[in-house]
Amino acid sequence: MQQSRSAPPPSDERAPLPDMNLLPALDALLRAGSVAGAAAELRVSPSAMSRTLGRLRRVVGDPLLVPSGRGLTLTPAAHAMRPGVQAALAAAVAALHPPRDVELATLEREFRIRTNDGIAMSLGAPLLELAAREAPGVRLRLLPEGDEDPADLRTHVDLDVGELPEPLPHDVRSAILHVHRYVAVARADAPFARGPLTPESFASLPHITVTRRGRTRSVVDDRLAELGLKRDVLATAPTYGAACFFALRTDALALVPVEVATEAARTMPLAVLEIPLDLPRVTAAQAWHVRLDSDPAHRWLRRSFAQLAAEFGPA
Repeated sequence: MQQSRSAPPPSDERAPLPDMNLLPALDALLRAGSVAGAAAELRVSPSAMSRTLGRLRRVVGDPLLVPSGRGLTLTPAAHAMRPGVQAALAAAVAALHPPRDVELATLEREFRIRTNDGIAMSLGAPLLELAAREAPGVRLRLLPEGDEDPADLRTHVDLDVGELPEPLPHDVRSAILHVHRYVAVARADAPFARGPLTPESFASLPHITVTRRGRTRSVVDDRLAELGLKRDVLATAPTYGAACFFALRTDALALVPVEVATEAARTMPLAVLEIPLDLPRVTAAQAWHVRLDSDPAHRWLRRSFAQLAAEFGPA
């Protein structure tokens, strides 16, 4: 009779880790799409980066960058790897730099915040006041909102504030600040400024709308059309601030977020009127790259924005 053999005990040995020093080089190569660009970013010679690319090809089992015309292009596998590599690098950086307390009184930091002029008008000044009290060494650099990619948060934007696109990249975190509604502002001495407006009187007045692309039609026109009404758009403005100034010199209504109207009416002779239509609310949020998720100074910035935005309405 053959003696049975017991199964060998499980091994405690783990598979050897690859050289983790390759991760930053892989991230730089995938983002730059060139050996020279990655070498410049990591401050190494092109020949050293070329040797690193050779090692990465052997480890990954894919050429990653292949000739295309006079330059190089990413392979399909390299394109697919980019999000995972960026997230892995961000997680590694966060693991090696755990959250620390920050002394706000002695903090020296510059934050680059991309937002629209409505957020800048309503939250920018209160944020400056708060920073002056709590973190006088902080400097705010507000960047104009446009058609920029949320991926800019990986490089030169610290915080994106406003109506954010969906979906956001996997390595970008976000939090809702508040949900706002639109109102109309008009010069305080206009004959209709005492209100309230009806759908008919609202449609009969000339309107000023805010759009970066010069579009004159919006959901307001759809709601009026449902009631058999039509409005006249006297002008479009590129910013909410400009729309408020236009309203000061005309008999027109400027349609702006309620927080913008509240701030403008504090310094300008403007009346704030409710729009007599059922319009959708707009969500304002803040977004940041995962690399800043645990940064204590950045957490202070996000918390400050959230506290200030709460004064205009719930998240």
